[in-house]
Amino acid sequence: MPDVFADRRGRLRDRCAAAGSAAALVSRPANVRYLAGGAPPGAVLLLGAGEDALLCPGPPSGDPVEGRLDEALRVAVLPAAGADPAVAATERAQAAGAETLAVEEHHLSVARHRAMAAGAPRVRLTDLAGAVEQERIVKDEDEITCLRIAAEITDQALGELLESILVGRTERHLALELERRLVDHGADGPAFPTSVATGPHAGRRGHRPSDRRVEEGDFLSVCLGADYRGYRCEIGRTFVIGTSPEDWQIELYDLVFAAQRAAREALVPGTAYREVDRAARQMLDSAGYGDGLAPLLGHGVGLEIQEDPQLAPDAMGKLDACVPVTVEPGVHLPGRGGVRIDDTLVVRHEADGGPELLTITTKELLAL
Repeated sequence: MPDVFADRRGRLRDRCAAAGSAAALVSRPANVRYLAGGAPPGAVLLLGAGEDALLCPGPPSGDPVEGRLDEALRVAVLPAAGADPAVAATERAQAAGAETLAVEEHHLSVARHRAMAAGAPRVRLTDLAGAVEQERIVKDEDEITCLRIAAEITDQALGELLESILVGRTERHLALELERRLVDHGADGPAFPTSVATGPHAGRRGHRPSDRRVEEGDFLSVCLGADYRGYRCEIGRTFVIGTSPEDWQIELYDLVFAAQRAAREALVPGTAYREVDRAARQMLDSAGYGDGLAPLLGHGVGLEIQEDPQLAPDAMGKLDACVPVTVEPGVHLPGRGGVRIDDTLVVRHEADGGPELLTITTKELLAL
């Protein structure tokens, strides 16, 4: 694994050199972890100005380090309490003779950027932009293995909940139980706040669990995911509670399921991001639900639960192989509820079997 991190840093260094910068400063925690193997709280990574170094605030806080640091990387703990590692890194780059330093302007505050410029006036700060995020889009097989395990944990937690008695329990209680089960099965924690939505709440994107109790005849929609070694997946399913589904519930479910299947089948290397979105959106729009659709169909996952690419109507770019994405269409009918179906998949070539489905909990409309 250390070679993996060194290779990643080398690719970023080459990219910066091609853009005219001999050094780069990475401050966004997920990007630090991607390049260094771990991300101590507040740490920044300095590349290319002399020896690569991870600069950490001091004295050590005792907070757990996310991930496992590359042992080949030099770690420097700042001696002064309250010192800013980004400012110290900029000063170090100036001392090493760097004329320019590419920084993640999208992560830095204006005040911090000014402090860096003041601390090293001979260094010109340029924008690294989303260079590291772009490198992170295509995953290697070790990363995909972590996502696959995260999905297995998530499927286990959800499957156990479906075997329990649900009527009378609150959305909030069910969400807490799901998160506990994720940890019980080996997750470092939930990938994001778990959503459980019942009755008129069902199918609503990003619904925060309330004290509403599950009732017979409800739609129940859940959205959860596990964090395993920093890699995060996502699954969403919708069920009916108690009795057999009503006709309108079956029709709505079948429509969302068909839209999701169309988008999953479009996950082919070379397909435009917007075309994957369109495969599902056109189907739901033609059925009269266009006004209530989410602004995007899905997104990349990895060290963050929302990464590039974005599967949206105006998204630019095309899919590559080994890119994990979510496909999560949904329809919510105000006052009645709705359906959301969400999977995490990895884009694969047809010769490799096509899209790899990581979240395998059934998508059959079950009556629980």
